[in-house]
Amino acid sequence: MQISRREVLTIPNGLTLIRACGIPLFLWLLLGENLKGWSYIVLGLGAATDYFDGKVARWLHQESKLGAAMDPTIDRLYIAATVIALALKHYIPWWMVAVLAARDIYMALLLATYRQRTGKVFSVTFLGKMATFNLLYAFPFLLLSSPSNWGVFAHSFGWGFAIWGIGLYLLAAVDYSRIAASEQRRKYV
Repeated sequence: MQISRREVLTIPNGLTLIRACGIPLFLWLLLGENLKGWSYIVLGLGAATDYFDGKVARWLHQESKLGAAMDPTIDRLYIAATVIALALKHYIPWWMVAVLAARDIYMALLLATYRQRTGKVFSVTFLGKMATFNLLYAFPFLLLSSPSNWGVFAHSFGWGFAIWGIGLYLLAAVDYSRIAASEQRRKYV
């Protein structure tokens, strides 16, 4: 399968690439330089590009197989890097890292099995998008947690998004499992 240059060089793919470049930048800013404010800006921009890449793709009719594969992959890397960095800096507990990692390992195994049996990959579901949205918006607020009035608000707001995000993240895994099981039943009927 050959991908045309027109499918690769799109505005949405550029936004996704910006988000991908933000991962090492965020890690360097937070873990290497301990620059909380700049780390927050990079996280916020990453969350915004996740929202806009899909909107722009549909608006400009620039949806592509590359973008459909790249976006969720970069989202997983973004979330993994962020939760590990936030846990290392004690902004979030390690149980959150464990829950999100266990879900992603489960999903990787489910996807591998699904692809082997059907030759397809999962289409991103609304539930999956909402889970990612909540998590990507939780992290910048959790980073701003502090004893100040604003920091307490950010902490509460961040945890609200995080709890919803984790719940939806787990429900999305159940939904993808249902899709895989339904496809398997259809194959044998």
